[in-house]
Amino acid sequence: MADARSGERPGDDPALLLQDFVNTLDIDSGTEGLASPAALAAWLAGRGLVPDGTPAGDADLATAITLREGLREAMAGHHGPQEPDLPADLDDTLSALPLRVELTGARPALVPLDPPATAAAGLARVAAAITAAAAGGTWSRLKVCQEGTCRWAFLDTSKNRSRTWCSMRTCGNRTKTRAYRARNRA
Repeated sequence: MADARSGERPGDDPALLLQDFVNTLDIDSGTEGLASPAALAAWLAGRGLVPDGTPAGDADLATAITLREGLREAMAGHHGPQEPDLPADLDDTLSALPLRVELTGARPALVPLDPPATAAAGLARVAAAITAAAAGGTWSRLKVCQEGTCRWAFLDTSKNRSRTWCSMRTCGNRTKTRAYRARNRA
């Protein structure tokens, strides 16, 4: 799934994978990309995280939703000095994912313990992308739009890391228009 707002594709970039995962819920349009276990399995397979035909169950879907919303809140915390308001069950979800440290590559990496043909292994690969993005310097640049009706994840590529909205054309314009109207009402 391409990021419709930037035209980027997740590919092998861990930051873009995380962005794509968080954006499986489009709050603005009310579109849920992980509406069923089958949709989760298709999403994971579509990104090469599991082989085609890998099944997913209700527990996998619940894990995916908790992980996604926890990542959204963590990315919201990248806007400033405040601590993110992480869901209480995020730590439990992350600790339940089958991951281990591998030292065989150029640098240490987290890899799934499970065979590649499980949804849990695919979700473990999503979680492993967090540390890969941090190692690559892009984790702190992953943010969510501060427009309350949007909350779309984006990669802040601005030089001073000050980008606030997913798109100035839509969310930035909405926010500035509301502020302008509020000032003129007074």
